[in-house]
Amino acid sequence: MLEGIFVDGLVFSLMVIGILISYRILDFADLTCDGSVATGAAVATMAIVNGLPIPLALVLSFLAGVLAGMVTAAIHNKLKIPGLLAGILTMTMLYSINLRILGNKANVPLLRVETLYSKLPKIFTYFSPEWASLVGTLLVVLFVKVLIDIFFRTDLGVSMGAMGGNEQMVISQGINPEVLKLMGIGISNGLIALSGGMLAQYQGFADANLGQGMIIQGLAAIMLGEFLFSTNRISLLTLRAILGAIMYKALMFFGRKYGYMIHITPNDFKLLTGILVIASLFIAQTRSVASSKGAKKKAMARSLARHEAALKEEN
Repeated sequence: MLEGIFVDGLVFSLMVIGILISYRILDFADLTCDGSVATGAAVATMAIVNGLPIPLALVLSFLAGVLAGMVTAAIHNKLKIPGLLAGILTMTMLYSINLRILGNKANVPLLRVETLYSKLPKIFTYFSPEWASLVGTLLVVLFVKVLIDIFFRTDLGVSMGAMGGNEQMVISQGINPEVLKLMGIGISNGLIALSGGMLAQYQGFADANLGQGMIIQGLAAIMLGEFLFSTNRISLLTLRAILGAIMYKALMFFGRKYGYMIHITPNDFKLLTGILVIASLFIAQTRSVASSKGAKKKAMARSLARHEAALKEEN
C-alpha cells in the first residue's frame, strides 16, 4: 500500500515539476498540460505496442510533449494570443491528435506487452515487485530532477527564470523572450508528457481522456509543497514539487480508503481538489499580507531607532 502511494506520487511528480516550470518559473499560465499528458501516454503506449524499446518510448513521449508545448508558445508568440487561450487551443487540438495516435481508439491496453513496471522486478530481483517499482521510479525521477536542476543553473536556465520575474529586463539584455518561452514551455510539457508515458505503463493502459483535470491536481500538489518550506533555489523547488506530489496522492488515497466514513465518494475528489487549491491560495495570500505587514513594522522600528540615535548624538 505504502509503496503504491510513493510510486503514484513519484510518477505524478514529473508532471508537477513541468507545471512548476510554466506557472512558477516562467509565469506562464499554460493549460496544454491536460492534453500533453495524454499525448505522452499515447505515444509511449503505441511505441511499446509496436515493439520499440521502453527507454526509446519514454524519449519519444518527452519529445511529443516538447512539440506540443512549442506549438502553444508559437501561437502565443506569433499570433499574440494570451498564454491561457493558446494553451486551451493546443489542449483542444491534442484530443483529436491523441485519438489518431491511439489508432482512433479511446483506450489502448498494455496488458500483453512488457512495460517498465513489468520489467523493473526482473532488474531489481532482490526486492519485492512493489519495492522494485518504487526504486526504479525513484531513480528515473531523481535523474530527471538532477538534469532540470543543472539546466536551470546554466546561463540559459537563469535567463528563463529572469524572464518569468521581469521580461523587460531580459529584453534590455538583448535576449529574445520568444525563444525562451518556446524552449521553456516545450521543456515543461515534455516533462508532463514523460509523466503521462510512465503513468500509462504503471496503470496498464493509455486513455485519450487521461489528462482531464490534471492541471488543477498539479497546482494543488505545488501549493501543498509550498507549505513545507520557503525557498528560491531550483534544487529545493523541484524537491518541494516532488514532496507535494507525494502528499497529494497520499491525501487522495486516504480519501478513497476512509472517505466513506464522512460520506465522501470518488465523485467528490475534483470538488475537494478545487477547494484545496482555493484554501491554499487564501492561506498563501494571508501569509503574504502578514509577512508584508511584519516587514513594514520592522522597517519603521529600524527607522525610528536610527532617528532616536541621531537625536542623541546631536544632544
